[in-house]
Amino acid sequence: MDNRDEVREFLLSRRAQISPEQVGLPTGSNRRVKGLRRSEAATLAGISVEYYTRIERGSISGASPEILDAIAKALRLDDAERAHLFDLAHAASPVARPPRRRNSKTWIPHQSLQWTLDAITAGPAFVRNGRMDILAVNSLARAFYKDVYLMSGQPPNIARYTFLDDRAHDFYPDWDLFAEVTVAILRTEASHDPHNKELHDLIGELSTRSEEFRQRYGAHNVRHHGTGSKTFHHSVVGELTLAYEGLEMAAEPGLTLTIYSAEPGSKSEEALSLLASWAATEFAKPALGSLARES
Repeated sequence: MDNRDEVREFLLSRRAQISPEQVGLPTGSNRRVKGLRRSEAATLAGISVEYYTRIERGSISGASPEILDAIAKALRLDDAERAHLFDLAHAASPVARPPRRRNSKTWIPHQSLQWTLDAITAGPAFVRNGRMDILAVNSLARAFYKDVYLMSGQPPNIARYTFLDDRAHDFYPDWDLFAEVTVAILRTEASHDPHNKELHDLIGELSTRSEEFRQRYGAHNVRHHGTGSKTFHHSVVGELTLAYEGLEMAAEPGLTLTIYSAEPGSKSEEALSLLASWAATEFAKPALGSLARES
C-alpha cells in the first residue's frame, strides 16, 4: 500500500511537537523549523540523517522494529502514537494482508452476545466497530444514544452524529474534547485497517461535509480509548457523569464492547435509573400499538 503521504505527515507533525529544550538541545537563533530538525531527530534515534530522511519521506517499508522503536523514542511518541507508526510500517509492507472485516450493514450479533448486553441493566452497554458504527446495544444504550438513532442511514454512527448533527453540541457539553477523541479514534483505525473501504468512505464524507472534522483530521493525532470518564447532557434526564470501560472482543476481532456506569449513590446513577424507566415506556409503545392492531 502506498501510504507515503500519511507516513510523512505523521512524522512531520510529531517532530514539530518536540522542542529542542525538551531533549536537552540548544535552541539557537537561526532555527527555521518548528520543533526538531531532521538531523536532530536522526541523532536522537541513533541513525543516519539520510536514513531518517528517507523514512520521514514515506519510505518506511522494510524498517526494522528496532529502527521504528528508536524513532518512536526520539520523537517521544506515546503508546498510541508508537502503535500507529508500526501500523503504518506494516501497511506499507508488500506482504501485508488486509485483516478480516465484517460488513457493518449486514453483521448480526450472536444471540449470546445480545443476552450478555441485555443482562447489563445498570448502565448503557454497546458494541461498536473501528469506524464507530453502533452494532448492538442494551436498552439503556439505545435510550442513551437515541438521537444517534434518529439520524438517517444505517447502522447508527457516533462519528457522523458528532460532526453532522447539531444536537451533538448539547449532548456533549465539552464538544471540542469529544470531537478530538472521535477524530483520533478514526485516524488510529485508518492506520490499523488501511484497506477498509467503509472506513475511508466515512472519513471522506466527514472531510467533505465538516470543516471541523477536516481540520482535526489533518492534525494526525491518534489515541487508545479504553477507560476514563465523560460528562453528557441527555435531553431526557439531564447531566450525567459516567465512567466507561472499552473491552476488545476476543471472539470478534476489531469490535469493542463499551460499558458506561455511574458512581453509586450519585445523581448520575439516579439519572440512569430515570432513563431506564423512560426507555421501558418509550420502547414499549410500538409493541403496544402492534398488539392493538392485532386485536
